[in-house]
Amino acid sequence: MSRSFGEPGWSVLAPVVFLLLWSGGFTVAKIGVEYAPPMTLLALRYACALAVLAPLALWLKPPLPRRPVEWLHIAVVGFLIQGIYFGFNYLAFSLGVPAGTVALITSLQPILVALLAAPIVDERVSASRWTGLVLGLAGAACVILAQSTVALASIVGMVASVGALLGMTAATLYEKCFGVGHHPVTANAIQYAVGVAATLPLAFAFEDMTVAWTAEFAGALAYLVIGNSLISITLLLAMIRRGEASRVSSLLFLVPPTAAVIAWAVIGEALAPLAWLGLAVAAAGVAVVVRPQILARWTGR
Repeated sequence: MSRSFGEPGWSVLAPVVFLLLWSGGFTVAKIGVEYAPPMTLLALRYACALAVLAPLALWLKPPLPRRPVEWLHIAVVGFLIQGIYFGFNYLAFSLGVPAGTVALITSLQPILVALLAAPIVDERVSASRWTGLVLGLAGAACVILAQSTVALASIVGMVASVGALLGMTAATLYEKCFGVGHHPVTANAIQYAVGVAATLPLAFAFEDMTVAWTAEFAGALAYLVIGNSLISITLLLAMIRRGEASRVSSLLFLVPPTAAVIAWAVIGEALAPLAWLGLAVAAAGVAVVVRPQILARWTGR
């Protein structure tokens, strides 16, 4: 059996690539808001993503959505992810919430998806999936609890993190209900145009829009544009359309521990033994949820 893009081979590799890029984004975004206000950084990120997509669109000439409602569905998902999820995330970072804490709060998304998926997208969440979800949450919590030196974040920042959680939950369920396969260049261009429209007015209204153009900021911006905006989002939406919402979302349980490992490797943040235990528990939880799906796709059962 050939394993081209969209086939089982891709579906197994995609979660790994997504996990690494998405997890690294928390640390990189935290660095980015040190050099630019949050909405300014997001507007700049989305504008750069559009600048990358423009020549691709001229060259590839991808098909456009055929009906107005398809444009609307893509725009709604774009607003929920680019405007609500990332907007609240970056606001939380700028208010001093540690990247790991934001990752933990947003990792609660699979619980909300599992609770809402059954009535909304007609999915049954089995006992084994609930077990995996609980294990994943416990493991992610262990990783954050092990970081005893993390300062107490501001209440407003914590509320912003919860807003990000709700935004991604809504985007996942909306994409599962109404998402239709579109060319990634087309879908991304529409969503990042929505992202600019959502964040740029806020930057004008509430920020001084001053950017410190350093090599470190340029590197962070490049990662956020290519790794998060272009690759990660494309993989996430493709996985949501191919798999059940609660099962795909369970991958996000690995984000907090993976983000902690990346921080350790990049900036030398040491992990306590409890954090390593959390890594193992979270990985076990995700395995419980996704293993049957992976086996079914590879064996054809």
